Amino acid sequence: MTHVAELVIRNGTIVDGLGGRTYVGDVAVRDGLIVEVGTVSGDAEHVIDAAGLLVTPGFVDLHTHYDGQSIWSDRLNPSSSHGVTTALMGNCGVGFAPCRIADHEVLVDVMAGVEDIPGVVMTDGLPWTWETFPQFMDAVDARRRDIDVAAFLPHSPLRVYVMGQRGVDREPATPADLARMRVLAQEAAEAGALGFSSSRLVTHRTRTGSQIPSYDAAYDEILEIGRGIADGGGGLIQFVPDLPDGAYQPVLQQIFDAATDAGLPVTFTLLIGNAGEPVWQDALTMVEKANDSGAEITAQVFPRPIGLMVGLDLSINPFVLYPSYREIAGLPLAERVAEMRKPDVRQRILADQPSIVPTNPIAYLSQSWEWTYPLGDDADYEPDPSESIAARARARGVSAVEEAYDRLLDDDGHAILLDALANFRDNSLDTVGDLLRRDDVVLGLGDGGAHYGMICDSSFPTYVLTHWARDRASGRFSVAAAVRELTSVPARVAGLDDRGRIAVGYKADLNVIDHQNLRLHKPVITYDLPAGGRRLDQTADGYVATIVAGEIIAENGKPTAARPGRLVRGRRPAPA
Repeated sequence: MTHVAELVIRNGTIVDGLGGRTYVGDVAVRDGLIVEVGTVSGDAEHVIDAAGLLVTPGFVDLHTHYDGQSIWSDRLNPSSSHGVTTALMGNCGVGFAPCRIADHEVLVDVMAGVEDIPGVVMTDGLPWTWETFPQFMDAVDARRRDIDVAAFLPHSPLRVYVMGQRGVDREPATPADLARMRVLAQEAAEAGALGFSSSRLVTHRTRTGSQIPSYDAAYDEILEIGRGIADGGGGLIQFVPDLPDGAYQPVLQQIFDAATDAGLPVTFTLLIGNAGEPVWQDALTMVEKANDSGAEITAQVFPRPIGLMVGLDLSINPFVLYPSYREIAGLPLAERVAEMRKPDVRQRILADQPSIVPTNPIAYLSQSWEWTYPLGDDADYEPDPSESIAARARARGVSAVEEAYDRLLDDDGHAILLDALANFRDNSLDTVGDLLRRDDVVLGLGDGGAHYGMICDSSFPTYVLTHWARDRASGRFSVAAAVRELTSVPARVAGLDDRGRIAVGYKADLNVIDHQNLRLHKPVITYDLPAGGRRLDQTADGYVATIVAGEIIAENGKPTAARPGRLVRGRRPAPA
């Protein structure tokens, strides 16, 4: 080497991110880039002895909602606690820009309902120093943080910005509206948006219960926004479909056609039903047909059950719809637990029936007893069917409601139940594993920065490396294959080809991991959001070092003072 390296990782088991064979070697870093791989001689300012450890590229999460957290915080945890070094935000067509002052409350209402971010957190944490999307990007760019972020232009704010109350009311866009959306989409792409996002999921509702502005937007609207992104240099369409009449086809075909007409790739959320007709197979048939015709479409799949975490101190629990429970729901947790342990209170609540009408139908899903499981310290996301609330109730000879009641009182009311509402076909992740092996499927849906009191899914990279690449009894992935799915594959889908590989010239985003001792902890509740807001956090053992642009942002699970994370503006080519 002609210059002293800033960092050398020595004697690690290098996992290149492309799925190739692992090998023992060194990695040298200078000026934020990988400058040498193999046997590195010479001096270095800092050396990490990685003997017996994995050295991987930093992980890329395609689906997060750090739009707010990237403004009010310099750490994007939990994601950065699980090896993620690049996070794409602005998914699901929701976000905070563009937005006029008069519409702040509209977007807060949307984000509170769709993404379970308390309104007071946004009111306290957001300075609203922007109106346009480029101004929002500048605000993100001005903040230093631990990891990189990139952003989609979200559909709902764009619609409200152009159409005002007509957009909120989901009226059809006029030709003038469409022309304006196209111009603003071009402007967003030129400012660095990686594309645009939209949603038609029926459970994506505002805090007050209305469908979000993008819910039933017409084909022409999707097309003109896509054309605007193409005018600005191109990008990716991210989409969350609904399941009208149990079928994907009508909604997805509209998006696929618009993307093809605009010349853009698509990634969309794919859910696997726990039972019933396997309608996801129809979606994959559509993907195959479209890709055979020259499209670029990937289905985005989560590697463990999609669902809810429910508990007495979380956003939802099975009794929030019961009037008798609502009488004590406002009490501090310890007092509420004491009340619920009283025999007369227990009897009254268990004898009650759900009658509170929720603003979001997702609240009803917290009583899916066959798919609900206590989440213990080992954070088992593929539990045995015998552990479900329904099965445990049958074994005890009690009702499922009684079993759920008693389990929620465990750990002095801090117990968490996992509602595995999708991706758990026949009480197994076998189908998920089969899908993840497909070339037209990509890992995603960490949802970091959202659903603060309902899920904690941004820990999924650790789950992939432990459950899928080490512990599962059957259907395991090799470490090389698992790392590929966490790195180069999502980087390619996002258009960020300068990362996700360990090779000379690539961005020095890296993880040093003690794979044998990697362990995912149970989620815990913290109160570190603006205004003391509550959220679920989840940590892990085994991350010896996480490195962003050559700087160590965490050592042995503890964050350092380094804040090298930047806003990624636009797609990035691979090094020459």
